Amino acid sequence: MASPTLQCDALTATIGDLCVVAELNLSFEAGQFWGILGANGAGKTTLLRHLAGLLEPEHGAVALNGQPLHQWPRRPLARMLGMLQQQTHYVFDATVLQVALTGRHPHLGRFERERVEDLERARSALAAMDLLRLESRSVTALSGGEARRLAFAALQVQDTAVQLLDEPTNHLDFRHQVRLMSRVGEQVYGQQRLALAALHDVNLAATYCSHVLLLHEQGQWQAGTATELLREEELERLYQCPITAVETPYGTRFHPTFSDTPD
Repeated sequence: MASPTLQCDALTATIGDLCVVAELNLSFEAGQFWGILGANGAGKTTLLRHLAGLLEPEHGAVALNGQPLHQWPRRPLARMLGMLQQQTHYVFDATVLQVALTGRHPHLGRFERERVEDLERARSALAAMDLLRLESRSVTALSGGEARRLAFAALQVQDTAVQLLDEPTNHLDFRHQVRLMSRVGEQVYGQQRLALAALHDVNLAATYCSHVLLLHEQGQWQAGTATELLREEELERLYQCPITAVETPYGTRFHPTFSDTPD
């Protein structure tokens, strides 16, 4: 698998009248796990959709391995870059295994059927997300957390060098949050892949991410290593509320500071 680079060249992304980022000049490299942080409505999803080539930028461009996204044929692009969308809704009836197998579609010819190794890959991804026992269940009968884990499993079956993850831990309990984020971390740091995740939980970013991109108001942004930017003063500016840093044996963790106590 080729080492990926996702390059933003003076990227300006907007949604309606909101400027999400202005003049974003940044290179996301193999072996990096980026956390995208910002307040509600800051445009994290919009930015990810621009990075996936699903939205046209207001100005500037995004390139994958030096080639602008709009110049990539769709099937080769889907073999290199995959996205986990924020919401997971299954409208049409299918089994869990059938949905997991959709991740192999970019790797198959037009009339080619899944092979034994494709089934093995799908079942391995389901097992990693604690879903193998549900492989014959209808996706319409899944809980929110199960549906989320299935969407991530299908992305794993797609087996891309670049993963764009929009709130990947949404609906997940602590155990499955750790399982999902650890799996991404293993692929990024162990296999030199690239991941970018929009996150609401700063502590997940502090635990797993090597770098962070902070989205401020009016298109302002900051980018750097997690060690540099995950600090009280930076997070207070980002979220507009007091933040307290707590040192733990596993590194610095953060929580909002509550000045008032309930009666």
